[in-house]
Amino acid sequence: MAAHLLIVEDEEKLARFIELELKHEGYEVTKAYDGREGLRLASDNSFDLILLDIMLPGLNGLEVLRRLSQTNPTPTILLTARDAVMDKVSGLDAGAVDYITKPFAIEELLARVRVALKLHGRVGAANLGGADAASAEEGVYTWGSLRLDEKKREVKFDGQSIALTNREFLMLETLLQNKDIVLSRDTLLEKVCGYDYVGETNIVDVYVRYLRTKIDDAFGVKMIQTVRGVGYVIKSEE
Repeated sequence: MAAHLLIVEDEEKLARFIELELKHEGYEVTKAYDGREGLRLASDNSFDLILLDIMLPGLNGLEVLRRLSQTNPTPTILLTARDAVMDKVSGLDAGAVDYITKPFAIEELLARVRVALKLHGRVGAANLGGADAASAEEGVYTWGSLRLDEKKREVKFDGQSIALTNREFLMLETLLQNKDIVLSRDTLLEKVCGYDYVGETNIVDVYVRYLRTKIDDAFGVKMIQTVRGVGYVIKSEE
């Protein structure tokens, strides 16, 4: 059974675009164009995830989120053109599980949807299936001879253990969980270092370089690929 998502977005063209992309991935989708209608739909129905704009007519997104958190808490990703730190903090404090700033690449939004559904134990997309779905349920992710076990916190290549730091492990795990989806540096930074990280912005590139040294260079493979100007991806083997 596919996950059911609610989009609350007053820009109808954007809402329709997101709806089409989500349906293409196998999700069920319901839309609302103002805060009050979004609140009503979310209160009266059971959704697996909500995509919620902050600047909405009728009732702003943060107020919708606050009310829902008291009566019908549902994992929510905020969509907004406002990228100030305090706006992000306010959204997360109100109960959002993630935050994406407009304009965004649809690939990044789809990746965040997948991660949010997985982290919060919700149903996956309808087109997830076969061995990949079974492997993900067990917390084991593979690529060629590489095997990552999130429960044991171990990574092996052809049975040989690879010593990774916690952040290297999280980076690799995130990329493997989202095969074929290009993840931006911001997405990887938030996953690996947290929203409150303060430091060098090139830290993602540093950890990718460490992983390439320990895996690609050590075993003669090319696993993590760079998408210039966007981020990184691990592609499924053909």
